[in-house]
Amino acid sequence: MDITIEGNVAAGFEPVRDTFAELWEDIEVGASCCALYQGEKVVDIWGGFTDAEMSKPWQSDTLINVYSTTKGMASVALAILFDEGLIDYDEKVTTYWPEFGAEGKQDVTVGQLLSHQAGLCGVETKLEVEDLYDFDKMVNLLAAQKPLWEPGTAVGYHAITWGYFPGELVRRITGKTLGQYFREKVAEPLGADFYIGLPGSEMSRCGILIGPNRARKKPRVTEVPEVPELYPISLQNPSVAPYRDASSDVWRRAEIAAANGQGNARGIATVYAALANGGTLGDTKIISHEAIAESTKLEVDGEVDLVVGVPVRRARGFMLNTEGAYGPFEDSFGHGGAGGSSGFADPQNNVGFGYAMNQMQADAAATPRSMKLIESLYRCIDSQN
Repeated sequence: MDITIEGNVAAGFEPVRDTFAELWEDIEVGASCCALYQGEKVVDIWGGFTDAEMSKPWQSDTLINVYSTTKGMASVALAILFDEGLIDYDEKVTTYWPEFGAEGKQDVTVGQLLSHQAGLCGVETKLEVEDLYDFDKMVNLLAAQKPLWEPGTAVGYHAITWGYFPGELVRRITGKTLGQYFREKVAEPLGADFYIGLPGSEMSRCGILIGPNRARKKPRVTEVPEVPELYPISLQNPSVAPYRDASSDVWRRAEIAAANGQGNARGIATVYAALANGGTLGDTKIISHEAIAESTKLEVDGEVDLVVGVPVRRARGFMLNTEGAYGPFEDSFGHGGAGGSSGFADPQNNVGFGYAMNQMQADAAATPRSMKLIESLYRCIDSQN
């Protein structure tokens, strides 16, 4: 597909723009990509369309639902709460949220909870998508839920439920919603275009998600792997449809910090650029180096996840680099989202990266589009040195 790539790249980073343009030879519809290197914006590009009909051009400030890439943004907020001395990752969750201790969860630490070790990847109550918008209902269900494994003995991806944990901790400690706290402590100081709970005034900027089944190219026929036993309770109770649910105004307004952040690549990259530089971007400091170190401390090292069935490395909310998902350096950390969005910080090279799109990945066997961009970015960085 012949499209025009808008935006700018710094001298020496033109290959990233070329790689970005090549994505439209596959299934890309609309997307943005941004990277900051040593505090300078070296890639800030976008292109394509905000809808499946390809009738509305993607703009510089287009927002899109980025699913679990939101978890990284929420993790920054919790790290700032730690930095302010208001929470301790090694403390029991019940110190801040007493009701959480029901059904044998009384010894779960904040660090275990945020690293998907609490056995709360889902609830046994049958849920509808509308239940996810009822924050109090979800918090009460999770507090009452018996863990699906003994906490601290295994890891299993808390795909949707995770968002209510930092949300309730922030609310209990500060009296604010996580979306408010994130906006005040992270987004507004940095000028980062990212929301957990989108105001009505920003709805018109949103693109429409396109599910894998609506991609222009069909995926290669491969053997469908058997999903782990806990996959359905984590990811299919309820099932969230990309168009009907995750592109609706009610979804965008809600604060589900695991899955419904609205942002663009520039907003994501801006936050991670601050983290890559010890908590400071330009003249703005949002967090200390020590708090970043605590939030990225290894909690799970290569254990097979009971929900997704693959080995994972997890910190206290952030995902730690595995198989080059966040570039070639092990110390990088971030979070990706269903369908392909991604963001990460590379402290070793002072890199903040973001990628956001509306066409969800269709071929599970294909190289993720974000990784193609990341590989191109690091080739350019190598050429600078």
